[in-house]
Amino acid sequence: MAKTLENAALVLIDIQNDYFPGGRFELDRSEVAAVHARAALDFFRERNLPVIHVQHISMQPGATFFLPGTQGAEIHPRVAPRPGEAVVLKHFPNSFRETDLQERLRALGVKQLVVTGMMTLMCVDATVRAAADLGYPVTLLHDACAARAMEFNGQTASAPQVHAAFLAALGMAYAQVVSTGDFMAQASGH
Repeated sequence: MAKTLENAALVLIDIQNDYFPGGRFELDRSEVAAVHARAALDFFRERNLPVIHVQHISMQPGATFFLPGTQGAEIHPRVAPRPGEAVVLKHFPNSFRETDLQERLRALGVKQLVVTGMMTLMCVDATVRAAADLGYPVTLLHDACAARAMEFNGQTASAPQVHAAFLAALGMAYAQVVSTGDFMAQASGH
């Protein structure tokens, strides 16, 4: 976990309306994850540290959620960007792919990332792995992320199982995986 917040930025990935109750692709515990993401967001804002929101807009034919111009594609009000906070638009799971995310991080002098977001199993996973491959130490706030149940070959893994499996894999080599509360306590020197 980041021992200091020097040169750190918070990256909030795809915390968008379609992932919440009533949305087109509801995730398990999205509301709880958004509360924790908001706590991290407030923590960074209070310290005037960089915050980058990532917003996925689906451009693939047949896409069913995060459609351009829809309310579902909007960033959830709980973590809505303030004026002056960066918003990176993306069209792929990896937030670095064909975006200006890395250029923004370089311009801000960012050397380490703190990540929250949705879905744990897709865009969070792809972005954390890419960030680590680019040399960024990553702290992933597990309770500020959300997943959903998945099925493969006739077997279903529950949302908590999917969430835990992806976090365990990321924690092996790509990120320090901690709770939002533990991160804030450590970063505050408590």
